[in-house]
Amino acid sequence: MIIWPVFVAALSMLLLTALCLFWPRKTVHKAQQTVSQQFEERLQLLALARDSGELAEQDFDSAAEELKSQFLQQNATNSLQGNSGWRLPAVLLLVVAGLVGAIYSVSGHYHQLQEWQLAQQNLKQYGERALLNQGAPLSEQEVERFALALRTRLANEGDDAVAWMLLGRIRLSQGALEQAVDAFERALLLTPERTPLLLSYAQAQILLADENSLARAGRAVARVLSKEPQNSDALSMMALIAYEKGDFKEATTAWQLLLKQLPQDDPRYEAVQQRLQELGADVQVAGRHITVQLYVAPQLKQANPDASLFLFARAKEGMGLPLAVQRIPLPEGNIELQLTEQMAMQPGWSLANADQVEVVARMSLSGTVEQRPGDIQTVSDVLNFTEPGLTISLTLEP
Repeated sequence: MIIWPVFVAALSMLLLTALCLFWPRKTVHKAQQTVSQQFEERLQLLALARDSGELAEQDFDSAAEELKSQFLQQNATNSLQGNSGWRLPAVLLLVVAGLVGAIYSVSGHYHQLQEWQLAQQNLKQYGERALLNQGAPLSEQEVERFALALRTRLANEGDDAVAWMLLGRIRLSQGALEQAVDAFERALLLTPERTPLLLSYAQAQILLADENSLARAGRAVARVLSKEPQNSDALSMMALIAYEKGDFKEATTAWQLLLKQLPQDDPRYEAVQQRLQELGADVQVAGRHITVQLYVAPQLKQANPDASLFLFARAKEGMGLPLAVQRIPLPEGNIELQLTEQMAMQPGWSLANADQVEVVARMSLSGTVEQRPGDIQTVSDVLNFTEPGLTISLTLEP
């Protein structure tokens, strides 16, 4: 484990500190008397003074007793000092070890080291789960570890187009757009014609949304379309780029091309239709459809700003489940909406399955399709599908 060298280094430093503290030091012996020699010399001086008559016998005994007491006391002090000589280094060593541990626990990077090691060990697994959808989706923490492992691989092994592309997609998913663009550009230097890379790069530039970024996105998408004119993702991005730049004519053309090649069950089909309708384009809807020219009284919107509008068609006979339904925030004034076979709530039960229908426009306060007290609705006359497309007008007012 990568963290073991850190522990070994810390332990080595502590051992070195202990060695410095406890290493026996050479004592410089000076030519001086020991305590015992001093005691013997002083005792002899007292005896000489007694023998020469300078000191009485009684005074000699008292002085000798005092000298003996001082000798015993000094010996005890020296012994205590000798026994406690190892304690100070030991205390210092414990203090150093405690301070090192406390400082490292607060400001150390061992958690980051553990995360880095875990990322390295699971790089292959993260790649399989992210790219091949094998296993559970990556959590936010695992995504960050995946990015860390990719950065380490790039640092150790040099540039790799796939690693840069994956890192760019991770940063794009995290909303770090500038980092994502930088990673994609590094990958493009290595593989400039890779279609998924060009589209990811264009997506990041579109999200940046400034004029220069949209221009770069347009050039990247154009490179894809020059090789793959029917690429639906590229057509979708080209339309979006034109729309963001205010070039509604080009956006309409791109979305019309995209609509022709999308299957009707594609989740993008309805969204593209709505975009074209917003731009006033003539949209050819496959199968049965009902165009509803609806007027919503402004006072309804003013009194119920958070209400929803449910527009749906139901069979005159048969199941009560709507054949087609559309929900939008409650508008005001005139609006044109469509109900198509692709808006069915249940497979096998759409506008194609009933010849007689009626259309309901309902203001819902609760946001649910079931009618509740306070909801206001209007219902059309019974409609007969004598032709694929029908047009009606409805008014929703208090």
